[in-house]
Amino acid sequence: MSTTGRFAGQTAVVTGGTRGIGRAITKALLAEGATVWASFQGNEAAAEALKAECASHADRLHTSKFAVGDYAACEAFWSMLETNAPNGVQILVNNAGIRRDQIVGMMTPEQWNEVLQTNLAGSFYMSKFATLAMMRKRYGRIVMVTSPAGAHGFQGQANYSASKAGQIGLMRSLAREVGKRKITVNCVSPGFIDTELIADLPEEIKKEHLSMVPVGRFGSADEVAWAVLMLCAREAAYIHGTTLEVTGGI
Repeated sequence: MSTTGRFAGQTAVVTGGTRGIGRAITKALLAEGATVWASFQGNEAAAEALKAECASHADRLHTSKFAVGDYAACEAFWSMLETNAPNGVQILVNNAGIRRDQIVGMMTPEQWNEVLQTNLAGSFYMSKFATLAMMRKRYGRIVMVTSPAGAHGFQGQANYSASKAGQIGLMRSLAREVGKRKITVNCVSPGFIDTELIADLPEEIKKEHLSMVPVGRFGSADEVAWAVLMLCAREAAYIHGTTLEVTGGI
């Protein structure tokens, strides 16, 4: 069956690709012809629901269960792709992320380490293996989904903010290392997006966040996905080492 679309013939990896923003990115890439490997850590029901919803793309959607914060698991995943994606991986979207909110004085080492391990170490592990694969083909697109929390900090989210600031530093350094190999590395920084990541926030916090947004609403996952796909396009070859904000103006 012939496949058309901007990303036809390309293979993409989307971490945390079965829920929220990651789910929207996975669906958008599939709609544009890509073959997508969407990772998830534990929610098998969400992964199955995504596969059912995308049944028309069943030959191009693959889900893989592993923790991006586990180096050995990431290494095994990329080793598997050497066989199952013989033409290489052209796109990596580091989207997997978690929150464990608490004020610094009460935050446990476990809460700090869990967030940094998934959000930041996971981005490093996946980018390391993607870079090695992409350099062999002299082409690639790496996008990290960061957050305004990395620049501004939010109360009760020191761990999350630190992990997101770290992603930006990782992106800037990696961009300097691989630019001459026709690999671009960028961040997308979504603001307050209407997904389950903010669904559990107290209503007063949601109202406070909403008051900060000049456009007067929370964003949608599809709006973030559009920005990610733009950076993943071949035409985006000169957009490199930068952070694109999708925040409604905050």
